[in-house]
Amino acid sequence: MYWLGLLPAAALLLLLIAPLARLALTGFTGEASWPGAASSNWSLWAPWQDDYLRWRVIWSLAQAGITCVMAFVLGLPLAWVLARFEFAGRTLVLRLLMLPFVVPTMVAALGVLALWGPRGLLSGWLGIHLHDTPWLLLYGNLFFNLCLVVRAGVDALGQVNARQVAAARSLGATPWRAFWRIEWPAIAPWLMSSLCLVFLYCFAGFGLALVLGGQRFATVEVEIYTLVAHELQLGQASVLALWMLVLTGGVALVYALLEKHLAAPSRVEPVLRQPPQGLLQWLALLTALVVLFFICALPVLAIVWRAMQAGWTTWVSVLDAEVRAALWNTLRFTLVALVLATLLGVLHALAAQKSVLWRAAAFLPFVVSPVTVAFGLLLLYPGWTASLPLLLAAYAVLAYPFVAKAMAAGLDSLPSHVLHAARTLGASPQRTFWRVTLPLLRPALRRGMAFAAATALGEFAVTLFLSRPEWATLTTLIYRRLGHPGAASLDQAFVLACLLMGLALLAFLLIEWPAAGKVRMGELHHA
Repeated sequence: MYWLGLLPAAALLLLLIAPLARLALTGFTGEASWPGAASSNWSLWAPWQDDYLRWRVIWSLAQAGITCVMAFVLGLPLAWVLARFEFAGRTLVLRLLMLPFVVPTMVAALGVLALWGPRGLLSGWLGIHLHDTPWLLLYGNLFFNLCLVVRAGVDALGQVNARQVAAARSLGATPWRAFWRIEWPAIAPWLMSSLCLVFLYCFAGFGLALVLGGQRFATVEVEIYTLVAHELQLGQASVLALWMLVLTGGVALVYALLEKHLAAPSRVEPVLRQPPQGLLQWLALLTALVVLFFICALPVLAIVWRAMQAGWTTWVSVLDAEVRAALWNTLRFTLVALVLATLLGVLHALAAQKSVLWRAAAFLPFVVSPVTVAFGLLLLYPGWTASLPLLLAAYAVLAYPFVAKAMAAGLDSLPSHVLHAARTLGASPQRTFWRVTLPLLRPALRRGMAFAAATALGEFAVTLFLSRPEWATLTTLIYRRLGHPGAASLDQAFVLACLLMGLALLAFLLIEWPAAGKVRMGELHHA
């Protein structure tokens, strides 16, 4: 079965590992790879010695840490309410928690601007202007990551043994004491694991920081893009990218260690959910739903509201040749990337059935930020800078881990006696796979493909680095509109964001809606 992993191994080597090695070489030597690019022999400690770059690194760490604290403080009580109370619409609420992972980054950024930016829904009503403040970025981070902590908490609380809780209560423990003595030790590793992912996603995020951070609160990822795209300072950018790899690699190692301790859940008797009793419990449930709506749903609805406010004239004006070309590029790039990602993911999962190391390799594209991947590709393949195959290959490598992880989880849960029965009846390994294994894995495959399609639809960082102007997608076109002055350009950006959000939701619903609520925490990722 190991030969099945040759294609995914080649993709990881050529499109991830080798570019990172080339980036490391540039960082150590300060070598410039492009004609006209500035070559500076920067020390590896330069980002900590330069006041400006030191602020970028510290702020990048701070905004990720602050988001983790906010997500924990809000997510733990929200998870407890959803895990312990039974109410009408609970299943729908859990499914809608997947919404932020489907919405593209640029759409989320526009949603925050629709609420708190110029002419924002809430900023205008409350008279609060958050422009050029860190709160826009922090709110955007919460939109994407709060649901991850909530889902991890709900899943973890489902593993708490009801008999232990009942025994603690019968011995006189108050509900608060029973939580800290029984429930908290059981769910803490799950929550810490999810917070590691939150930190990684915020620290290595690009789209939100580019749009919401502004000039003052831009992160290291935005600084790397600026140094490469606008200043051609490859030495400085390489050193910053190396530090990003070191820092994200350290957090990823902590996450891997925590995941190792999250063994397969034993058969426990879960705590039964009860309808809210009394005013206090109903108030807790209502507060939880309001917080989720305000953070996770309101930005999406604000985009629709701003798009409707733009008027029919704006809707007609954006359906010009440029928008049609961007829509066509988005659809065809996503389709090709989805086919490639599905092929790579299935082969990777099949090859990793008996190899823990190879299974862990599927996490590599999750750990490395798209900005670092794109920068490494530019350094390693300068002649392919504006190559469509390289762009689509990068799309596929960033998306295929969703398929690989979903398929690996599905293979783990396959009943072995069914496969043995097929082989006993004379079916070849190939026939067994097509007639038995694949039909049983179809829900897992569709789940992985759904998230891979959403990732490809909203890909932004790689497109900025590797795309030609004629290959503009809806995400890059939205960014261009935001760069144009005037209210008309902003209205067009909201209309385009509404269109892109509709495409992402449609793709997700068509490929896999029924199994969306079963996605595991480790399968979630936004650029």
